[in-house]
Amino acid sequence: MRKILLSIVSLIAIGAFAQTTSPNGKISVEQKSEGIEISYKNGKTSQTIMTMPVSSLVSCTKAKKVKVAYDMTLGKKSHCTNAYNEIIYTLGDGKTLTVRAYNDGVAWSGLHDYNVNFTSASANWLLKWTDSYEGFFPRNRETKKDERLAYPALFEYSGNVFALLSESCMKADNAGTSMYADDNKGIFSLRPDGKENGGWQTLIIGSMADVVESTLITDNSEPLKAELYEPQLTNQSGVAAWVYWAYNHGSNDFSIIKKYVDMAAELHLPYVLIDAEWDEMDKVASNNGKTIEDAVKYAIDKGIKPIIWYNSSVGWINGAPGPKFRLNKPENREKEFAWCEKIGVTGVKIDFFSGDTNLNIKYMIELLECAAKHHLLVNFHGATIPRGWQRTYPNLVSTEGVYGAEWYNNVPTFTDKAASHNAMLPFTRNVIGSMDYTPCAFTDSQHPHITSHAHELALTALYESGIQHLADRPESFLSQPSEVKDYLSALPAAWDETIFLSGYPGESAVMARRKGTTWYIAGINGEDSAKTLSFNIKRLNKLGKDIVIFEDSGDKSSPWKITKPSAVPTRIACQARGGFVIQIK
Repeated sequence: MRKILLSIVSLIAIGAFAQTTSPNGKISVEQKSEGIEISYKNGKTSQTIMTMPVSSLVSCTKAKKVKVAYDMTLGKKSHCTNAYNEIIYTLGDGKTLTVRAYNDGVAWSGLHDYNVNFTSASANWLLKWTDSYEGFFPRNRETKKDERLAYPALFEYSGNVFALLSESCMKADNAGTSMYADDNKGIFSLRPDGKENGGWQTLIIGSMADVVESTLITDNSEPLKAELYEPQLTNQSGVAAWVYWAYNHGSNDFSIIKKYVDMAAELHLPYVLIDAEWDEMDKVASNNGKTIEDAVKYAIDKGIKPIIWYNSSVGWINGAPGPKFRLNKPENREKEFAWCEKIGVTGVKIDFFSGDTNLNIKYMIELLECAAKHHLLVNFHGATIPRGWQRTYPNLVSTEGVYGAEWYNNVPTFTDKAASHNAMLPFTRNVIGSMDYTPCAFTDSQHPHITSHAHELALTALYESGIQHLADRPESFLSQPSEVKDYLSALPAAWDETIFLSGYPGESAVMARRKGTTWYIAGINGEDSAKTLSFNIKRLNKLGKDIVIFEDSGDKSSPWKITKPSAVPTRIACQARGGFVIQIK
C-alpha cells in the first residue's frame, strides 16, 4: 500500500496559512509533521479526530469563508444552513488538496488512494462492504489487512465526541470510494473503485446529536438542478403500501395488487409500489389478461399514485426477476420513461446495481435526469449509499443501501439481530440520507420477528425516507386499533426539523421529528432486556396539547397500550426489543 509522507521542508513554504478552523471555532485542520490533522475542541479540551499523510505541501491559499443555505423538500430538515472555511493546498506533485472546515465536520477532495488514521478513537462501528451496502455495524469489528469496508463509518472518542466518515458531492465522472483496513487497527486506505477520482470525503464531527442531526452530506453537494424540475416534482414525499414483504412474487398477481391499492385508499396513503415481475402479469392465468397498465389504472382510479419496479440490469441479471434491459441504453430509457409518464406511473424503483464504479455512478445520474424529464420519482435499491444527490436531484425520494425488513423474507439471520441493528441505524446509515428500510410489520414474513408492535410502529418516525414503504399485509394494518390507523394515515415522510433526544449505537435511540405543527417522538429499545428510555424535550418548541402515546401493553392477545396524557413524558419504560411513539399535535 502506498504511504506518502510529508516533506519537512514544506513547512517553510506553507507558513502561516497551514491551519484553518470551522467558523464556530470547534474544528481545526492543521498541517503537522505527520500530515494533516483534524481536531475537535470540546469545551476547553481539544482532541485529535483523524490524521492523513499527504505528499509534500508546497503552498496553500488563505482560508475563505462560505455560507451555505438551501431548502429541501425531503430529508430530516426543510431549511438547511451551514458555513465553512476553505483552504487549498498545493502538493509537491502539482496536484491540489481542497479542505473545507464546516461547523459540524470537514470535507476534502483531491487525493487518490491514501491513508487516514483513526487510532485516537476509543471505539468504532464498521460495515463490511458489499455492492448493496446491506450488512451489520458491529462494535470494534475485527478486520483483516485489505478487507474492504463501507461508508458510513462511525468512531467514538472521549467526552461524548463522535465522528462519522462518508462521502458527498458525487458527480458523473466520479467513482465511489471505500475504506480498506491496514494491519494497524484504526488505519485505513481510502480508494475509489476504479481509476476515476472519488467524491468529497466527508467527516461529520461533534456530539452524538451533532452527528445524527447533521445535513453535511447535502451541505457539501451540488445545488438543485433547477432546470430539470417543476414544482410538482419537488414535493412528493409520502407513505406507500408495498407488496413484496408478504408475498415475494405478488406483483405479478393482479388480485394481490388490488388488495394493496385498496389498503392505501382506506388508510389515505398516497402511494402503492408494484414490485418485480409485473411484466409477467399477462402470463398468469388467474389475471384473465390483466396487465400492468390495468393495475396502474386501478390505482389511479382509487386516487393512489403507482410506482413500478425495474431491474437496472448491471448487477444481478441471470436468475433475477424482470423487467430487464429496458433502461440501459439512452433511447430505451427514454422510451420506457415516456411510456410510464403516459400511463400515469408516478415513480420507478430501480434495483440490483453493481457497486461503486463509475459505470454505476454515471448510470444512476443519467436515470435521475431522464426520470426528471418525465416527471418520475426514483427509488434506488440494491445500490450504493446516498452521497448528496437528494439536494441536486429531489426526485430521488429514497435509497436502500441498508439491511432492512425485506431480509425477513430471505434468511433467518435478522430475527435475533434486528432490534440491536435497528438501534444502530439512526447513528450510521440514516445520518447520510433517506433510507428505504421498509419498516413496520406486526405479522411475520417468511421468517419471524421478535420486536414488539410499538417498536415496529416507532420505526416509521425514527427512520427518515422520502417515501416510507410500509411492510406488512393489508389485513394486518386494517385490523389495528383506529388510533394506529389514524397515525399511519397522518404520517409524514419528509420533515421540517429533526432533533436527537437520547440513545447509544445498538442499544437504544429516541428521536423527535416535526412536520408543520406536529411533533413525533419515536424511541426503540435495541436490547433483549427491559429498560427505561429517558429523554430531554427542552429543545422541542411549541409543543401542542393533543398527545397520543403508543406503547406495548405486554399482553400478546392485546398488544397495544394507547393513552392520551395531558403532558409529554420524559421517561418511558420499554419491554425487551420494545419501543414507543408520541404524537403531539
